[in-house]
Amino acid sequence: MLTDPIADYLTRIRNASLAKHRVVEIPSSKMKKEITKILFDKGYILNYKFEEDVFPKTIKIALKYHPQTKESAISCLKRVSTPGLRRYVGAKHLPKVLNGLGIAIISTSRGLMTDKEARVLNIGGEVICYIS
Repeated sequence: MLTDPIADYLTRIRNASLAKHRVVEIPSSKMKKEITKILFDKGYILNYKFEEDVFPKTIKIALKYHPQTKESAISCLKRVSTPGLRRYVGAKHLPKVLNGLGIAIISTSRGLMTDKEARVLNIGGEVICYIS
């Protein structure tokens, strides 16, 4: 049993990108699905597929690399809020990752979103992770 499934999710992606794997397979959950959708929308991953017909349910993520230099689109994945120490921020104190070049994923009352979307909606929440 995992104590922090989101940290496991981020670590699997980080390890797969460092090993230059094309696809990584991760156990599925609602929060992991939402994080995957955000990563795809912001251009950090190439594609994803939710496998609902197998047990346990999984997420297959196709990682994105630069065509010439073969560097991963994701350079840094950092878990911020952990089960032992939750990090909450108000709307006025939302973090900027790399002065706006990266994203912070925030869990708000309206669901998971990036720091930029939360800033527009003027709502705060729990800072899940930083991605750049």
